[in-house]
Amino acid sequence: MSEFFNKIIPIILIFFLGYFLKKIQLFRHKTADVLLKVVFYITLPSLIILSLLEVELKLAFVFFPIVAVLVMFTTYFISKSIGKKMQLASKSLGTFIISTMIINTAFVYPFIISAYGEQGFAYATIFQFGNGLIIFTFVYYLAIKYSSSNSSRIELKKFLALPPIWALLIGIILNLANIQLPLITQNLFRELGNPTIPLVMLSLGIYFNFRIKNIKKIIIANIIRIGTGLLLSIILANLLNFTGLRRSVLIICSAAPIGYNTLVFSSIEKLDKKLAANLVSSSFLIGIIYIPILIFLL
Repeated sequence: MSEFFNKIIPIILIFFLGYFLKKIQLFRHKTADVLLKVVFYITLPSLIILSLLEVELKLAFVFFPIVAVLVMFTTYFISKSIGKKMQLASKSLGTFIISTMIINTAFVYPFIISAYGEQGFAYATIFQFGNGLIIFTFVYYLAIKYSSSNSSRIELKKFLALPPIWALLIGIILNLANIQLPLITQNLFRELGNPTIPLVMLSLGIYFNFRIKNIKKIIIANIIRIGTGLLLSIILANLLNFTGLRRSVLIICSAAPIGYNTLVFSSIEKLDKKLAANLVSSSFLIGIIYIPILIFLL
């Protein structure tokens, strides 16, 4: 567990650094917008390609991404129904819905590696395959939809030009074709992808406000994201007869906090950025407490 804290504490400090830099007026919200564009168009696609190159896609692992997809669509229908009953404005509703769908598997990686080693991490990365596929297709479609004044029309060219979608496609093709990129290319993707989490955490700190005005939305979104993922994954793990390591990793990944891309998408598509920052930040802080407890119980 000490290894976990050695990895996670610097990430937390980056978040507070962003908040401090905002308070001394060195960084502003526009700075965070620029940082998130760098993430979306450069660092994140590099990280996606690199992660897919390092994952061995086997038929035996097929249920992990399937569970991820089932969890995401279940939370979609629940949050959409609840969000409409709350009478949220279109952009706030869009942020609310995508926040419950985006699973922050990157957050639980340090926990899983510390508790279960490389085999556990392998299961987690396969789970992320299903999560990433839906995030950069259907979830981003929702972000575009709710950002538009005419939600029935989506710019197909804009959607197809998204770097993360092409990165996902390229990564899958390279993996399935067993194509090894030159070492210099792999190192390039690694160097470009490494700043992803620090840049997002800085942006979170810049956007975050301790005088939270969306307590009700934040509590409900976190309950939907974490609670639905936890309950549904336990049910599916029992149905699939998953035991031991597979069961533990499946449940931990499914119950992960709200993902960073909630803020990235909300910034890129001009949804409710303040709500997104509060949702991601609160879920991040909650996750630091409940994920170690969940691992202990499992």
